[in-house]
Amino acid sequence: MPDQKSKQTALGDVAARQLAVATRTVPQLAAITPRWLTHLLSWTPVESGVYRLNKVKDADNVEVDCSNRDERELPSTYVDYVENPREYNLSAVNTVLDVHTRVSDLYSKPFNQITEQLRLTIEIIKERQESELINNEEYGLLNSIAPSQKIKTRLGPPTPDDLDELITKVWKEPAFFLLHPLAIAAFGRECTRRGVPPPTVSLFGSQFLTWRGIPLIPSDKLPIVNNKSKILLLRTGESRQGVVGLYQPGLPGEQSPGLSVRFMGINNKAIASYLVSLYCSLAVLTDDAIAVLEDVDLGNYHEYKY
Repeated sequence: MPDQKSKQTALGDVAARQLAVATRTVPQLAAITPRWLTHLLSWTPVESGVYRLNKVKDADNVEVDCSNRDERELPSTYVDYVENPREYNLSAVNTVLDVHTRVSDLYSKPFNQITEQLRLTIEIIKERQESELINNEEYGLLNSIAPSQKIKTRLGPPTPDDLDELITKVWKEPAFFLLHPLAIAAFGRECTRRGVPPPTVSLFGSQFLTWRGIPLIPSDKLPIVNNKSKILLLRTGESRQGVVGLYQPGLPGEQSPGLSVRFMGINNKAIASYLVSLYCSLAVLTDDAIAVLEDVDLGNYHEYKY
């Protein structure tokens, strides 16, 4: 009886693959998100590394006259300023990337190893930047909200009534809601239950739900604790006395605003090092530029930890 080998009449798949060239991809990083917050913020260059937020001390003390009295009897006044305004220092998000020269020399076709290592490192740093803009203890959005700008949900899940009340807190040209994707889903369920499906709008080539014409912008950097989260509403831009992002312009080795990559040299173990730095901060120019809806119940979803 002939053995199995003698029955083979054509080249097999396994052997044939040894002569084939596989189509490769660059390394895929699941942690990359759209980072809509950094796209939608208005960014202000801070050349000195310090941003001083000057404010009026008491606008109620400014006297004006609307009567028909003689102009010689008009009141005199002035606008006073806060004597010790808050100053924001740029915060650094940085790391040192090490690449062995042997690896970059021998294994950089078809994709350059240094380029890919830097690309992935920069993506991770930018993800951390968005998290800091939201959660940083000194300047993050969640820690920059005045007590008068905080409200709680009426029923637990986020409802249209809750978002309407949030709009009353930031009614001067509100720009966007910022919330976790699971909070968007919870709000959508409430809208469906009430028979008021929210319309959508196209931004940056993507579709977003809206409420009262204001887009709901997702970010997975908003924390979820005990199946509850928060929803923010922002006004942006320095001219609108809103929320502004701060960055350092003109950095050596600048790759994008506030981000630089600098070659640090090769050590005696043939390891090349690159310093990747991102300098940023955030300022809320007036109290009514931001408000928060707290205790937002997400329904039946499990706890999400960022």
